[in-house]
Amino acid sequence: MKKEFNPQKNEIRRRSVLTGAAGLLGLGAARLAAPKMAVGAVSPQAGTPAKRPAAKEIIKITKLETFLVKPRWLFLKVHTSAGIMGLGEPITEGRAKTCAEAVKEVEPYLVGKDPRAVAHHWQAIYRHAFYRGGPILTSALSGIDQALWDIKGKALDVPVYELLGGPTRQRIRVYSHARTPEGIKQARAQGFTAFKTGPAKYKNRFSRIVDNKAYIDNVAVQFAALREAAGPEGDIGIDFHGAVPPQTAKLMIKVLEPYQPFFVEEPVNCQNVEAMADIARGTHLPIATGERIFTKWGFREILEKGAATILQPDLCHAGGITEVRLIAGMAEAYYAAMAPHNPLGPISLAAGLQIAASIPNFLCQEQVSMGDGYIKNPFKVKDGYVDLPTGPGLGIELDENAMADKIGHDWRNQESYDADDGSVVDW
Repeated sequence: MKKEFNPQKNEIRRRSVLTGAAGLLGLGAARLAAPKMAVGAVSPQAGTPAKRPAAKEIIKITKLETFLVKPRWLFLKVHTSAGIMGLGEPITEGRAKTCAEAVKEVEPYLVGKDPRAVAHHWQAIYRHAFYRGGPILTSALSGIDQALWDIKGKALDVPVYELLGGPTRQRIRVYSHARTPEGIKQARAQGFTAFKTGPAKYKNRFSRIVDNKAYIDNVAVQFAALREAAGPEGDIGIDFHGAVPPQTAKLMIKVLEPYQPFFVEEPVNCQNVEAMADIARGTHLPIATGERIFTKWGFREILEKGAATILQPDLCHAGGITEVRLIAGMAEAYYAAMAPHNPLGPISLAAGLQIAASIPNFLCQEQVSMGDGYIKNPFKVKDGYVDLPTGPGLGIELDENAMADKIGHDWRNQESYDADDGSVVDW
């Protein structure tokens, strides 16, 4: 039986958001009728999967709805006439409401169409915008693409990776974040064998255009302590976050080389591919980039110029499952590996795992949430790996009750300034 709602008004409001009642941040909730169910189908809100439609049965998209989810995410539900609901994360961090509006603008195109023509819809959504791409439009497209693949997999009762050629591996390596030796030890106790950190600050300030010896030496000393905690078999990537000027980035990389980082991520801002290629030519350490690169066209120059040998497209930004699979194929031709970026939620992670399961050149998957408190049956890590997902579509189901207190947020990007002169610095 369905649980009674908490009588408190705030609890009612939060739960009504999740179940599609009035007040939902969803798209078209007030102006579109509820999805027409196929014969024998059961609403997905009831927790029972809808009847799988026949291959030639008509399925139509009925509405799209988005809702803000703590700490800084945006979730998407795409509803269909068959009672199958697809999940996606159409988010640009710090611009969640803008992305929600972008999804709303796409909704009139999708409503009434068959969701299973995923590649066709990708082309239409991307190319029918005269001004193509960019972080907002491509992120909106990415989340929609994830949800359409989720629907298609559920309709056929198979995981998405089966539709992409079947699994290339039986388990998927994931990494955790850790900034201190104690953080490394805690992550190891949780089952992780790969980690990512950032270059340590000196006297709590950001790096300068050309930094001094004290700053550079501190980066090396602090990373050495992480290396000791992880041991020689632990892998530790280091993320410069595109915030280190190229002059200082070269100095940092030089002192890090003896400790063999797993990779150096975004050693400089991704806007200048030639600057990153110059850094890549000057070190034997693997260079990684991609979280702020969109579509196959954005990654082409990186591969051609040898700016990175590890690509990190974000399934929520780069074009979704459809596009990241193509990027992986391009990378394979250049002997480059894939380590999908994901500082977001469990839907993003689920999409990344489907890609990881289906490509030959996968390295490691980033994660910040295994889904506890958000999805039923959260992912589990053991000996550094997550088992191959087996559920249909993306293989996850939202835990509406657990999420009831996580609806809504006003997260903003950090605003950073130089401690010495007050000038704006990258974060």
